[in-house]
Amino acid sequence: MALAVHDAAERVDQLTILTERLTDVVAKQCQCFEQHRPQDAALLMEEAARLANLYRHESTRVRADPGLVQAAPPEMRQRLIRATEAFDAVLFRHGRAVVAAKFVTEGLVRVIAEEVASQRDRLSGYGPGARSPTAPGAATAITLNRRA
Repeated sequence: MALAVHDAAERVDQLTILTERLTDVVAKQCQCFEQHRPQDAALLMEEAARLANLYRHESTRVRADPGLVQAAPPEMRQRLIRATEAFDAVLFRHGRAVVAAKFVTEGLVRVIAEEVASQRDRLSGYGPGARSPTAPGAATAITLNRRA
């Protein structure tokens, strides 16, 4: 998918709108992470992915051919630069929020796994109270989702 534009001014205007919209969606995701509601951030993933893909495509085109935006008025290009700077700041914030959420999630999984391990009966293969490793209740499973 590409922007449908006729001249440099229209391209810069559309890129600015796209950048501002993507910034807004990513900022909303940051708020969700900061409020400990990653499930709400997931609801924005489809839109974020669609906008990010379009942004990537268009920024690659402009990087390859700066002439696509050079004829736009300087004030329009300046607005795009400010929008891009705001987007970079939100991306940095998003990165911190995602790392923090990952750290918390990994910590929770570690604590749960340690608790499960401590709750297990120690299996002893010798003596009158010995239990077989195949005895009911001897095995405990925990499932980890590596995509998280």
